This record gives sequence, C-alpha cells and structure tokens, in this order.
Amino acid sequence: MSEISSIVEFLEAGIKAESLRQKTIANNVANLKTPGYRRIDVNFEQLLAKALDSNGAADLDDVMPQIYQPRQTPVKSNGNDVSLEAEVGEMIKNSLRHKLFVRVLQKKYLGMQAAINTK
Repeated sequence: MSEISSIVEFLEAGIKAESLRQKTIANNVANLKTPGYRRIDVNFEQLLAKALDSNGAADLDDVMPQIYQPRQTPVKSNGNDVSLEAEVGEMIKNSLRHKLFVRVLQKKYLGMQAAINTK
C-alpha cells in the first residue's frame, strides 16, 4: 500500500470516528434530563495508537470506533451524569477535529489532481 493511500485511509477513518462521536454527543444532550442515563463516548484514538504501536502499520479495517461509557463524571441525584456544558465543549472539539480531517483530505485529493493534470 502506498503512503498516500494509507494517509487517505487514516483520514477517512478519522472522519468516520468523528461522525460517530457527533452522534453520541447528540444522544447525550438528548438524554440530559433522563433519569439513570449515563453519557457515552467514542474510543478511536487510543485504538489507533495501540494498533500503530504494535507493528508500525495499522490495518484501519480492524480499528473500528467503539462506543463506551466512561463512568468518570459525577452522577446527579437522578442517576444522570450528562453535563450540557461538557457536551457542548466536546461538540466544539469534535467539530474542529472533523473539519481538520476533511480539510487535510481535501488537500490530498487536490495534490493528486494536480499531479494527474501535470503535463
């Protein structure tokens, strides 16, 4: 596999993970007042780092984002641990990461297009 295609695959995997994370954040906000609801998050970066550390090259088909419950945030009296402020902060960070992945991917495709069009 060429270096460019592996970079493109990494960027595409990141975009998919951030899309899933956006859905989990929206789900958390939707359940802000639901008694007993515990917030969820996406584990992707840690899985990718572990795969890269293991042998130097990750098969991104094997590194799929996973939804999990962190259970590290304080629980309110109704058993819910969702904080609107924290979720909005996560949404902003997630949006910025998503935009970064998309812009870098766009630059890669523009570079490939320029190489193809060079005479």
